[in-house]
Amino acid sequence: MSNKIDWRRKLTSRKLWMAVAAFVSGLIIAFGGSETQASAISGVILQGAAVLGYLLAEGMADAAWVDRDTDDQRD
Repeated sequence: MSNKIDWRRKLTSRKLWMAVAAFVSGLIIAFGGSETQASAISGVILQGAAVLGYLLAEGMADAAWVDRDTDDQRD
């Protein structure tokens, strides 16, 4: 078994980003912030996660196309 961490898979995990958003929201409220602020910041975190996930997925798809095209040219 490899010890290599699959960062792409981890960074596109919805569970990870939900946990980060919940943790940050809790910190905001614990340190005196309002629920409105916590909600807005959580929304920004989740939107950023969606964009990051999209970018990584498109990058992997593009890389697969490049590999496929390269293999086709070798044949």
